[in-house]
Amino acid sequence: MKNILVTNNPDVRDKFNDKFQVDFLDEKGYIDVLQYTRDKIHEGHELLTHPLSGSIKPNETPYKSIIISSKKGNLDTSGLAIVEDSILSARKFITNKPTPSWPDHVLEDFRVIDLSLMENVIEKLGHN
Repeated sequence: MKNILVTNNPDVRDKFNDKFQVDFLDEKGYIDVLQYTRDKIHEGHELLTHPLSGSIKPNETPYKSIIISSKKGNLDTSGLAIVEDSILSARKFITNKPTPSWPDHVLEDFRVIDLSLMENVIEKLGHN
C-alpha cells in the first residue's frame, strides 16, 4: 500500500501522485502541514520523514512535504513528539520573523528545494 505524502507544494504533488496517496493542502502554510500531520499521527499513522528536514528555516519557506504511513497502527509516540516539537519550533521562528511575501520566482525556488528534498528521501525509502 502506498504511503501518504502530505504537502502544500504543487510540484511535489504533481511529481509523486502516482507513487503516493497525496494529501494536498492547497493554499495552506508550513504550520498547517505540520498540524495536519500531527492529526494523522493521532489517527494511528506513523511519521516516516522528519518535519524539519533540510536547512531552510520554517520562517523562510511556505512549503513543506512530509511522508507518513498509510497503514494505521498504535500511536506513534516518538513521531508525535517530533511533530509537536517541530510545530513549536516553527511557531517560534515565524513569530520572531514572519515568512516574507516572496515574489513568484523565489517561491518557485522554494518549491524546487522542497521537491529535491522529497526526491532524495523517497529514493532512500526505496519508493523510486
